[in-house]
Amino acid sequence: MSSRRIALIVPALVLALSTGTSVMAQNAADKAPRLTVVEPLKDFGTVAKGEKLDWSFLIKNTGDADLKIVAARPSCGCTVADFDKEIKPGQTGKVTAHVDTTAFAGPISKAVTVESNDPNNPSAQLTIHAIVKPYVEAFPAGFLRYNIVQGDAQTQAVTIYSAEETTPFQILKAEVPGDWVKVDYKKIDKAEDMAKAGAPGQVQYKVSVTVGGPTVKVGPLADKIRLVTNSKHQPEYFLSLSGVVRPTYSVIPSVVNFGEVTANDPTAERNITLRSNDTHTPGEFKVTKVESSSPDVTAQIKPTDQAGEYQVTARVAPGAKAGQIDGTIKIFTSDPLQPVYTLPIKAMVKAAAKPGE
Repeated sequence: MSSRRIALIVPALVLALSTGTSVMAQNAADKAPRLTVVEPLKDFGTVAKGEKLDWSFLIKNTGDADLKIVAARPSCGCTVADFDKEIKPGQTGKVTAHVDTTAFAGPISKAVTVESNDPNNPSAQLTIHAIVKPYVEAFPAGFLRYNIVQGDAQTQAVTIYSAEETTPFQILKAEVPGDWVKVDYKKIDKAEDMAKAGAPGQVQYKVSVTVGGPTVKVGPLADKIRLVTNSKHQPEYFLSLSGVVRPTYSVIPSVVNFGEVTANDPTAERNITLRSNDTHTPGEFKVTKVESSSPDVTAQIKPTDQAGEYQVTARVAPGAKAGQIDGTIKIFTSDPLQPVYTLPIKAMVKAAAKPGE
């Protein structure tokens, strides 16, 4: 073969190889996943309040590369039970959404936003529609609010009725979150005491709820009472409890920290206020004595001009030794639920400066 022919063939081979490589690279680059939602909207129609709605949306990969579901983000009132994270080309996966209708009434629309590696359609929305119909309702509202002092009890009442059931409505039982809640329910006999929105001739109940007592915990109230009914559409109704339970008395501040002081520093003094939270008979609250666990801190009490209010004055003792104070002040009261309040005290006592320093 002549050198001339070889010179012509080699460039041709190089060109062919490079062209083939370019085509293969282009074909690989063209491959991509494609997210296709088979049914983006699920309409449940009319459902009973309290019904749990579950639906698995079908996601098909109509592309020619693996489809990766990065996230499935639900809107408020909706949760995502699970979803397939990877779907092969031509295969179908699922995104399962859950909606609890207990807190809703009327038309609802809850969405899930699906995020994927589809370059042309990186996000898609799935939607659940429904009309939530209450078959059991409360008048004036399905919640009760309480503002009580620990140890006290307060009773409020609502009317529970059905505006839709045709058979005689019944409350079968009431389940409470703890022994600090008492529920009593009775059929209403007088028509003038019934909720006007109830079905004519239908049975209605007065539900009285008492919250409080010595076992109720101090803090915010956020619980529910479960009423079991004979409604075939809504066999249970949740009556919400909210509000706050306050301690029998307040202590301000709840911790005393003198910081860095000298024993003879006149500012090494802190005042603590104790105040009864009883708005009816605050004067029954008494502070009887105080005790300091540290000999380097003294404490004294005196009543203020306001009934049920006392001031405790804590001081770093003049002869306090240099070093860390980490102790408590015990405050003795007449309160039967919390007769002794333990107040943490902290200080860093510096050595007094010598004359001439």
